[in-house]
Amino acid sequence: MKTVAIAGTFDSKGKEFLFLKELFEEIGLKTLTIHTGTFSPLFSPDVSNNEIAAEAGENLSKIVASKDRARATAAMSLGVEKIIPRLYNEGKFDGIISLGGSGGTSIITPAMRALPIGVPKIVVSTMASGNTEQYVGTSDVILIPSIVDVAGLNLISTRIFSNAVFAMAGMLEHKLTKKIEQKPLIAASMFGVTTPCIDQAKSYLESKGYEVLVFHATGTGGRTMELLIQNGYFKGVLDLTTTEWCDELFGGVLNAGPHRNEAAGFCGIPQVVSVGACDMVNFGPWDTVPKQHRKRNLYRHNPTVTLMRTTVPENEAIGKKLAEKLNMAKGKTALFLPLKGVSMIDAEGQPFYGPKEDKALFDALRQNLNRQVVQLYEMDCHINDREFALAAAKKLIEMMET
Repeated sequence: MKTVAIAGTFDSKGKEFLFLKELFEEIGLKTLTIHTGTFSPLFSPDVSNNEIAAEAGENLSKIVASKDRARATAAMSLGVEKIIPRLYNEGKFDGIISLGGSGGTSIITPAMRALPIGVPKIVVSTMASGNTEQYVGTSDVILIPSIVDVAGLNLISTRIFSNAVFAMAGMLEHKLTKKIEQKPLIAASMFGVTTPCIDQAKSYLESKGYEVLVFHATGTGGRTMELLIQNGYFKGVLDLTTTEWCDELFGGVLNAGPHRNEAAGFCGIPQVVSVGACDMVNFGPWDTVPKQHRKRNLYRHNPTVTLMRTTVPENEAIGKKLAEKLNMAKGKTALFLPLKGVSMIDAEGQPFYGPKEDKALFDALRQNLNRQVVQLYEMDCHINDREFALAAAKKLIEMMET
């Protein structure tokens, strides 16, 4: 019999969590209840809030006496982030569910993110719309909109809660029976403007017995790829689209943080890297572009994305940063430069065509790369040319197999 961990504030939302517990048990699933609130629970939990506070190095009584909500939330979040992965590793539960507003969601989601990908994780939350990155991050946490506040049992809330229960039950009770062939995995980064390159490289790699997982270089995609590389999923990395550095360095909305292009190098995993889409910084709709950039070379990619062409100084900075990251590599690393353009719209006759800007990028890389660590290949073609894609793919195979 499968067990569901039910974690949340059993003091302020005890009736709602008791509803979940009783419904799970009614349909034949066991429960493990974990109280993350600071006050006395409506029903007796399997894991108390005292235990959770202790995990964070705090005394619950002192937290309560301080009447500091921020301190309480931080302590309980830290404690539950430590205790839940441990309980899972001990085989105490198979999936986890919670309910909450901003506070409850903030407490439980770090712990859910610490669990392995594939473990069912559901939060019914008032925050399940708009920007949910702070809750989901690079994990597979499922957020279900609560529609009404998590504040009582009524016609709407009970339907939403029961849907969440049945979704969890379905994930736990049904298993994939179709056998998926296990092939060596390769991670690849792609943007819309580098799609032809990645599609051709992917096709070639798959013809040679590899499976390619493509990550959209939208910030979250880059961070997710880095995390999975770090966790040992991949035999090789085809990181041809490093555009997220443009946003990280120059205020775009699709940045992947300061640790992009580190995981493969630190883990010694063979990697072939390029400068795909380093001609652009991403912003939202046209009217969201910062005022200081309104006179720049802008391009409406679609109604929700506006692109800004990177300048010569910006390309110099991108080149230096990428070289800095690649120089850290402990494993086989190759950098491929497409001398005729780095994206679909950086080509002769296209809106971001910029030989001077590209040259600044290439020169910065040439000058700052440690050739003892990174192999440099320059090709007189465009990044989306078949010749470039196949050369990069073949080099990766060579590094993985020798």
